[in-house]
Amino acid sequence: MEIILNPTRQQWKALCTRAVADDSVIEGRVRAILSRVEAGGDAALVEITREVEGRDADGARNNPFLVSREQIEAASAQVDAELKGAIARAADNIRAFHSAQMPQKVEVETTAGVRCVRRSRPIDRVGLYIPGGSAPLFSTLLMLAIPAKIAGCREIVLCTPAGRDGKIAPAVLYASDFCGVDTIYSLGGAQAIAAMAFGTETIAPVSKIFGPGNRYVTKAKQMVSARGVAIDMPAGPSEVMVLADDTADPSFVASDLLSQAEHGPDSQAMLVCGSRQFAEATAAEVERQLALLPRKNIAEKALENSRIVVFTAEGISAAIAFANAYASEHLIISMRNPWDVAEQITAAGSVFIGNYSPESAGDYASGTNHTLPTMGLARAFSGIGLDSFMHSITYQELTRGGLEGLGSTIIKMAGAEGLDAHAAAVKIRLEK
Repeated sequence: MEIILNPTRQQWKALCTRAVADDSVIEGRVRAILSRVEAGGDAALVEITREVEGRDADGARNNPFLVSREQIEAASAQVDAELKGAIARAADNIRAFHSAQMPQKVEVETTAGVRCVRRSRPIDRVGLYIPGGSAPLFSTLLMLAIPAKIAGCREIVLCTPAGRDGKIAPAVLYASDFCGVDTIYSLGGAQAIAAMAFGTETIAPVSKIFGPGNRYVTKAKQMVSARGVAIDMPAGPSEVMVLADDTADPSFVASDLLSQAEHGPDSQAMLVCGSRQFAEATAAEVERQLALLPRKNIAEKALENSRIVVFTAEGISAAIAFANAYASEHLIISMRNPWDVAEQITAAGSVFIGNYSPESAGDYASGTNHTLPTMGLARAFSGIGLDSFMHSITYQELTRGGLEGLGSTIIKMAGAEGLDAHAAAVKIRLEK
């Protein structure tokens, strides 16, 4: 990993950049897929799946992508008892943390005779996307389906692609069934996003789409969001930053950097520390541990986009300021008095405190959600929580006395904006 010593403030912007691929070609392909599915429905999905994945839809003739109860049960039988136990324990923690986030009704009499209320309601129908590939993310199912259930969403739909053998990873099917997903479709890519967004003969449209995916999926989510379909958040490659001082362990830090790097070749891992000696010790440990990884080739490419930033002059204040400028998806604080440092962090998706809080804990089982903002969006976006599966409605009730008391204020403001009908709606009531 490249080591940058005492960068100037003018260099920070360049150091905070992520590896962003040119998606102009992908954009055209995704737009074509969305159009085909919107116009052609199930027939278009069958054709695109054959073209992209080289397989035929194997569901029932009247529902070509639906995963049957028999398929779910057969897959679940392949998941060993130990993994089922791990999923159950992680689910308990996720359920406990998200259940505590249930919003309370707000009811206020803002002035005499004027009652204002705010209530949260579950999103009626949500769609989850879980990618396939070499690392089927069944853990993401827990992170999405569990809060959707707690929120009270009426229907939860899952789209996930089959592998090269034509089958969905058993752990994904087991986790989806365990979490109470209502309907599962063996469908992937931009075409799955199109199906959930626009609907087909057999797939009803959803109100909001959640979940990670490749560049095609990400681009499809961005495009359908411009068409009135809500999505969880803009997404990019995964990332981690570690803030470390001399109380940290280089082997621990290296393992955190590599656990992020193995996600994908466009992931980014950053270390910010206060001594060149610690930086070099960590870099050496990264090389040692990297050689042992089965996903070494993927991690190596990610490390090309990664770096170590050392502040020997300005020290911890500069490190904190740099962390806020970067706004990492995951931020690990391995420093003396880590909670004091955390209090000064204003931009991060999820923060991991101390030497024994690896990112892996949040990814799987601590209870917090691992669907988080990337690309610096943590400056303004939050990670997924219970409120992501809900929407709020406000209510107001005015008595005649309440309208009399507030009427002159409304009439004056409406008149100042030139909206006479607004003012008249008050006057006609008061003059009746």
